[in-house]
Amino acid sequence: MTQSDVVICGGAVIGSAIAWNLGQIAPKLTVTIIERDPSFQHSSTALSASGIRQQFSDPLNVAIGQFGVGFIKEAPARWGLNLNLHEQGYLYLSNTDSGAQVLRENHAVQHGEGADVTLLSPDELKARFPHLNTDDLTLASLGLSGEGWFDSVGLMQGYQANSNATRLNDKVVGLTMQSGKVAAVQLAAGGEIPCGTFINAAGPYAAEISKMAGIALPVEPRKRTNFTFDCAVPPEGSLPLMIDPSGVWVRPEGQHFLCGCSPEHDPVVGHDDFEPRFQEFEEIIWPALAARSPAFEAIKMQAMWAGHYAYNVLDQNAVTGAHPEIGNFYFANGFSGHGLQQAPAIGRGVAELVALGSYKTLDLSKLGYDRILRGDPLLEKCVI
Repeated sequence: MTQSDVVICGGAVIGSAIAWNLGQIAPKLTVTIIERDPSFQHSSTALSASGIRQQFSDPLNVAIGQFGVGFIKEAPARWGLNLNLHEQGYLYLSNTDSGAQVLRENHAVQHGEGADVTLLSPDELKARFPHLNTDDLTLASLGLSGEGWFDSVGLMQGYQANSNATRLNDKVVGLTMQSGKVAAVQLAAGGEIPCGTFINAAGPYAAEISKMAGIALPVEPRKRTNFTFDCAVPPEGSLPLMIDPSGVWVRPEGQHFLCGCSPEHDPVVGHDDFEPRFQEFEEIIWPALAARSPAFEAIKMQAMWAGHYAYNVLDQNAVTGAHPEIGNFYFANGFSGHGLQQAPAIGRGVAELVALGSYKTLDLSKLGYDRILRGDPLLEKCVI
């Protein structure tokens, strides 16, 4: 097959963001995206809760979130596309003194990066959201702007529709290595594509793709089930995405509500395992929501679906940049549920690194593969 300057394995939002940015930075580069499922039926992009936030504990993650929300807001002017950003914020609740201290420490980081986040006492929280039970709470953190949820598939399609990259419906089955570099990408349909640069944007399949180059990558598919429900008497007002101290989260979804949780038992799952875990709603989510608000006592589950996190076992943070020895193998992996919201910044950064040789917009160096080799986690306290 015809040689491509850049081959990207994975064509959902991360791979598409990289391809679009390469087209903006270096339009003469030939870019080929290989995607096994062009319907994206089971992609993490399509099945996500579509949130974006700045309430992280690491300054770089805060900046990545800020870049992302700015990019989403500019989509109408850039692409003529409204991504329906609901800028209603994230609300973190704490019910322990230690949890309150974490929120204060996080707030200091966020404030230092210019994030529009405020801390609320239980009484202040009750005044803003009267339906909440706040008696057990010690502190809350609320994003006042720059946080919420948006059209996930719309963002992916915006990148795709405005990119000149060649897209192949195929599966990467091997990498041809020569002189310590990726020389070509082998395809399930037969043949191979010689390439100058290879980018792994394969989501939950990232570890399998890396293994083809002899690289160990601690990324696993982990299952998350989302539920929608109706509320007999819904709470009034504009509501944020709320994260309860139990780990249960909930947000409005039109006239309904969308919710989920981090399961107590969280094993690696098969790539074809999309069976929802109904018991999470009955045993974890509903009891927690009913205890937090009388409005959530009388609810009826409407729908459920499961998607996969590309879960970085080391530290739940992204792995980006070039491999230190295989210099033309690039990572865009392990987002652990944050890939959609981080796609604008990661797409820009990886494209800059490939086309210009260094990061220009945001320095993503601390997300590099070196920390995997060292076993040195970049811990993020705000993982949902």
